[in-house]
Amino acid sequence: MTASYSFRTELWLYPGEAGWHFLTLPTDVADDIHEQSAGASKAFGSVRVTAEIAGHSWQTSLFADQKAGSYLLPVKKAIRDKARIGEGDEVAVQLSIEEV
Repeated sequence: MTASYSFRTELWLYPGEAGWHFLTLPTDVADDIHEQSAGASKAFGSVRVTAEIAGHSWQTSLFADQKAGSYLLPVKKAIRDKARIGEGDEVAVQLSIEEV
C-alpha cells in the first residue's frame, strides 16, 4: 500500500542564485513519512515521491531538513508556472510515497 498525504504549506525561495523553491512538510506528515520510509531512504535521506499541485503532478524526492525537523519538497519552475504559484503562496499539496 502506498502512503498518501494532503496538506497546505507555504512556498519559499532558498536564498542564493540558484532560485530553488521549496515546500516544508508539516511535522506530523514528515514524522509519518520518516517512519514509513525507515531503511528505504536514498542518498542524503531522500525519499522518492509523486507530488501534485493544482492538478499538475511530477516525480521528485523529498530531502531531509535536520534544522526544521522535516522534509523539503522541491517545486520545479515548470510546475510553478503551470500552477501559477510563487514565493509566499500557500499551496495545497498531494503527496504519495513511491514504492521501494
